[in-house]
Formats: sequence, C-alpha cells, structure tokens
Amino acid sequence: MASEVLIEHGESRLARRVRHNRYKIALAIAVIEGILVLVGAIPWWLVVLLALGALAGYVGWGREHKSADVRLVTWTAAVSQLVVVLVPILAGAVVVLAAVAVVAVAALALAALLLDRR
Repeated sequence: MASEVLIEHGESRLARRVRHNRYKIALAIAVIEGILVLVGAIPWWLVVLLALGALAGYVGWGREHKSADVRLVTWTAAVSQLVVVLVPILAGAVVVLAAVAVVAVAALALAALLLDRR
C-alpha cells in the first residue's frame, strides 16, 4: 500500500479529506493572510491577537472536543494564525539578507576595481 489512511470513528469523507490536507490548508490560509499583512491591509497586532485567540481556542476547547471536526478546524486555525505571526519576522530577515548580499557584492566590486593595475 502506497499510503495508509487512518479513519477515525464517525468521520465523514469531507473531514477525512480535510484532515489529510490540513497542512496545505493551513499554509494556504497563512500565505493569503501573510500577503495582506505585508501590504498593510491587516495590522500585525490584530494578527497576533487572532493567533492568541486561535491557540487558546484549540488548547482550551478544540483539542479535547469529542467532535473530530471541531478538533480539525481549531487545529487548522491555530496553525495558520501562528504561521502568519511569523511572516513579518521572516520578511524582515529576507530584507536583512538582501542588504548583506548587496553590500558583499559592492565590496567585491570595489576590491576588483582597486586591484586593477591597468
């Protein structure tokens, strides 16, 4: 068997499909929200509050809920919101790395010009 599918008791076909793709769903939500945060459509502090709320909802209510659907939705919401919190930090790291790369190229070009003996 190429892939084994774990079937939880009372789980619908849709819930099984969503559970199987929950990482992709959480990442897609995070990408869309991350773009909105980077362009300024959603303030970052609101994203932090939403992440705290989603995490609290999962830990306090969803993780031990008897419904697999509630556990799945709260987990997906918590993961996607926590990834969105990281987006501005990762964007800042990319900007710093780009600046370091530009300075390194400029330093190498300057060294090449100064060492040119013609």
